[in-house]
Amino acid sequence: MGSLSHVITTTNPTLPHLIPTRPHINSRFLPLPRATVSKKATVFAELSHRSSSSIDFSDPDWKVKFQKDFEARFRLPHVTDIFPDFPPIPSTFCLKMRTPIDKDFPGHYSSDEEWHGYINNNDRVLLKTIYYSSPTSAGAECIDPDCTWVEQWVHRAGPREKIYFKPEEVKAAIVTCGGLCPGLNDVIRQIVITLEIYGVKKIVGIPFGYRGFSDKELTEVPLSRKVVQNIHLSGGSLLGVSRGGPGVSDIVDSLEERGISMLFVLGGNGTHAGANAIHDECRKRRLKVSVIGVPKTIDNDILLMDKTFGFDTAVEEAQRAINSAYIEAHSAYHGIGVVKLMGRSSGFIAMQASLSSGQVDICLIPEVPFNLHGPHGVLSHLKYLLETKGSAVVCVAEGAGQNLLQKTNATDASGNIVFGDIGVYIQQETKKYFKEIGVHADVKYIDPTYMIRACRANASDGILCTVLGQNAVHGAFAGYSGITVGLCNTHYAYIPIPEVISHPRLVDPNSRMWHRCLTSTGQPDFI
Repeated sequence: MGSLSHVITTTNPTLPHLIPTRPHINSRFLPLPRATVSKKATVFAELSHRSSSSIDFSDPDWKVKFQKDFEARFRLPHVTDIFPDFPPIPSTFCLKMRTPIDKDFPGHYSSDEEWHGYINNNDRVLLKTIYYSSPTSAGAECIDPDCTWVEQWVHRAGPREKIYFKPEEVKAAIVTCGGLCPGLNDVIRQIVITLEIYGVKKIVGIPFGYRGFSDKELTEVPLSRKVVQNIHLSGGSLLGVSRGGPGVSDIVDSLEERGISMLFVLGGNGTHAGANAIHDECRKRRLKVSVIGVPKTIDNDILLMDKTFGFDTAVEEAQRAINSAYIEAHSAYHGIGVVKLMGRSSGFIAMQASLSSGQVDICLIPEVPFNLHGPHGVLSHLKYLLETKGSAVVCVAEGAGQNLLQKTNATDASGNIVFGDIGVYIQQETKKYFKEIGVHADVKYIDPTYMIRACRANASDGILCTVLGQNAVHGAFAGYSGITVGLCNTHYAYIPIPEVISHPRLVDPNSRMWHRCLTSTGQPDFI
């Protein structure tokens, strides 16, 4: 097996169909040339051109075939795929009758058939609910040129009546990878608490991401309800985080040596790619190990998810930076406040923070190209704002305008390209521009990135983290593996990991939310 960082930075080589056969791919997910943003009818043609196995829409049965293909792609990998004769047992999770687990527990699984809190395996969640009558409708997500309505269902998350692991035999491990994000401790806490309700006694944390599987100086962290009871009251991660790590084969070797049968992986796209590779390797070795992902990305860029944990907190905390920039700009003669927020590929934080603050005049995101100079550039508009209102506030996502900066070949431990600092660049170019035209400008720059990442989760994210952590455990005991849990169309669902990692979720420049942001800022087109 190759190194984990290689798996993280490329689409899984065993799943070449992922990108070509994603019928639900749309402009929300893929960056489109500027010319297609206002002509959504051309979006389908472009996406079909990218697909190596496009659907034959002249076939009268194409909808049926599409739905069968969709159902096959979203089928959840299960322990019985490898062990078809493995018998399930009654669930030990029941909120109506809570009998303490004791030494006599093994072999004595009580079931309470009067409790109707279990999820039926055939329950489904509708992925999309809006019927777009035309591909030119704002935010349209179409499968065919006529925007035909096709139902797309995913598996509902929650506890099952039958489970495939005996709690007393389970050793569960939790690992947090990538960067910090509000809510990590909340998810860790709920995973531990739910595991204990099932009856699991052996729960450990793997320190500092995937690195903890290979670094002999790092030891497992024993976890229990007593240990995690109050960790959600602070930010960061009890287990620590890191990027990159050892090879997949080495990680699975470590899982075998430690006797781990459930692995809960908290991380973003790259981390999930690694989790999927671990799942595949476990299946190849015929190991009864459940690998469950919990999507952690402050950028909110996981496909198919309404939102990921940490995002709401990031938007809320970004208000403080934006408000500070506004006060600085508004209090100065010809003041300009520049705020850089997180968002490598996706501008969700910058967009929603700008929309919610009501104090931003210019919002710049990676999905929408812009010119800094020229008669229609950002600097020209800043000059207009100083002339008309005396001050201005700019909010820019970290991944925006990278075409304006000098390219670097540097990458981080996860294999991500190290971006140039667009915030500093805009600050410097703004000062230079106004000095050249002889207009006074007082430019202040704020980068709250690390302050936001280290925050404790707010109430909204706290609830999301709680439910995600609980459902991750339910999914593992139900026998699933190679899946992630998320909020889809306001309901919680299980989704195969490959379906959410092929590329980042992006802001659709023709979406209603982006239009609302533009209405709020009043900014023009900067091309």
